[in-house]
Amino acid sequence: MVDVQTIQKLRRVTGAGMVDCKNALDEANENFDLAIEILRKKGEAKAAKKADRTANEGLVSVARADGKVAVVALNCETDFVARNEDFIKAGQDLAQSLIELSEAEFKTKSEEKIKNELIVKIGENIKLGEFGVYTGEVIGVYLHSNKKVAAVVILDGGSENVAVDIAMQAVAMAPEYLVPEDVPAEILAKEKEILAEQMKNEGKPAEMVEKIVGGKINKFYEENCLLKQAFIKDDKISVEKYLENVGNGAKIVAFHVITL
Repeated sequence: MVDVQTIQKLRRVTGAGMVDCKNALDEANENFDLAIEILRKKGEAKAAKKADRTANEGLVSVARADGKVAVVALNCETDFVARNEDFIKAGQDLAQSLIELSEAEFKTKSEEKIKNELIVKIGENIKLGEFGVYTGEVIGVYLHSNKKVAAVVILDGGSENVAVDIAMQAVAMAPEYLVPEDVPAEILAKEKEILAEQMKNEGKPAEMVEKIVGGKINKFYEENCLLKQAFIKDDKISVEKYLENVGNGAKIVAFHVITL
């Protein structure tokens, strides 16, 4: 029998009703991801980027030096500790050390410091989260005011201000890919399968399903591909058009989003 906690979790993730969630879990033999897919096919749920999102506390720290940008996520158990001065300083120190060390050496030394110093001093379970060090011709960094998510954008051409605008976009709109061509074939195939099933369940004629699905896939690209997204500072244009107009044709070499 499906437990109530799992049903409630599925409801939080999908927004579907309790009964629909229970039925989907029963049909999926309690396979959580499959239950999400079943609800989506029935039109009861929106796409979930991550089914088991957790409410980890902590902060993301950023350091810059010598043409490099380092970003480190440090996790803790409570928001109270995340606002602790010692914890904040530790995060900043880790980001600075990442500038100076190889990523492998950084990981080893940081985990030792967390285990032997931070946990003992602060009295709460603390873990090293995502981290990375980035270089490029033009680099923009945006750290959200809650310090729980940051983005780094590397441009070929343009300016740092333009790169920061795109980094802000990445934080706000959470794109999964840069361009439609980056979407893995299996992800695209599964999305088309789910959309086609939705159309059939809505009674759409078979000859119209392919055309409707094509339009919805374009919408999928607009939501999930950075260059195709509506620009957050002017939703009448896309990020791609913003780069053409304001960035003088700058190209995005890479973007990275670091979250807790």
